[in-house]
Amino acid sequence: MNKQLLNRFIKYVKIDTESVPDVEQYPSSEKQKDLLRLLLEELTQLGIQARMDSKYGYVYATIPANTKSKYSLGFIAHVDTSSAVSGKDVKPIVTERYDGGDIAMAEGRVLSPKDFGELAEKKGQTIICTDGTTLLGADDKAGVAAIMQLAETLVAHPEIEHGTIKIAFTPDEEVGRGTDFFDVKGFGADGAYTVDGGGVGELEYENFNAASAKVKVHGMSVHPGTAKGLMLNANLVLMELQSMLPVEQNPRYTSGYEGFFHLDSMEGSCDNATAYYIIRDHDREKFEAKKKLFAEIVDFLNKKHGQGTVEAEIVDSYYNMKEKILPHIHLVDNAILAMEKAGVTPKVVPIRGGTDGARLSYEGLPCPNLFTGGYNCHGRYEYAVLEEMEQCLEVLLNLVDLYKNK
Repeated sequence: MNKQLLNRFIKYVKIDTESVPDVEQYPSSEKQKDLLRLLLEELTQLGIQARMDSKYGYVYATIPANTKSKYSLGFIAHVDTSSAVSGKDVKPIVTERYDGGDIAMAEGRVLSPKDFGELAEKKGQTIICTDGTTLLGADDKAGVAAIMQLAETLVAHPEIEHGTIKIAFTPDEEVGRGTDFFDVKGFGADGAYTVDGGGVGELEYENFNAASAKVKVHGMSVHPGTAKGLMLNANLVLMELQSMLPVEQNPRYTSGYEGFFHLDSMEGSCDNATAYYIIRDHDREKFEAKKKLFAEIVDFLNKKHGQGTVEAEIVDSYYNMKEKILPHIHLVDNAILAMEKAGVTPKVVPIRGGTDGARLSYEGLPCPNLFTGGYNCHGRYEYAVLEEMEQCLEVLLNLVDLYKNK
């Protein structure tokens, strides 16, 4: 058991770094800088050249090459956690030599293989979860811990040959703004990996094309006793919009490369209603068709209920990074080789979401995504497997070796 990696991970998850959606400030919560400052301090104590963007919080570091390699290889992870479940006062539970049964949590909850089938496959390993009152934060503090452990290993073992290694830790990935102010040029990597995936072996270089839609419905509130021919219930118009979207393209019914429309949140009254949607598809043509359909439904409702009844702002968030990765396919090929050398079976799968790497790939820094050993992210049943985190670290070391003479 790598106690150092375990202790590092537990230290990080205990720091509240929850990001906040739909705010203008950056980062969206100042508390993210608590962990970023700690990472800067740890890197500096290791003797690694590091800096922190005092305004935006990004931490960048460089480990100089000890070979003649001219290729700069980067590793990136984000420090923030999702706002879906609180990340405050995380109380980790470490179960060594897991017996394959239920893991007791607080308030009568259990982490059970009956609910999460892959957990049964982790028998005999070390499981880290929470007491069930918060999320864990393995997304992406497992990645942060692996990268920091890599950095410490390279410093402690100067005999390990490597090219220039670039490291970056980012805020606000969970709210889709992780790379808004990322200094790609200053980072200086030729290619990089985001260490932000899930279960062991996951390797991703395809992700959704993504857009968000903010819908406002303007109704007319009239006393229901005298409402005939007058009332226009904004809530019902919003429900009408939802009913016109393809039922089968709900996230609950999709997997793999299938896209969806997701009603993320809604609130309203008879007078006004608001909803937030996300629109996703791996195929660019299907993605554009989804946005077009959404806009056509809005137009129809305005023709039916009166112009200006429904307003919809559809904004693209990021695109499938595959087309930007293919010219640098060595990053994928070497990741597969690095996993195989670590005894890990590669699982090349499309990301049903997005990563910082998707946007960075479009900004000139190709970034496939690697597994971390975390599961059930964004929820109170999130857990991480220490042995898989150790395998992640081994894969990173193997990548360093593969690029040492490039």
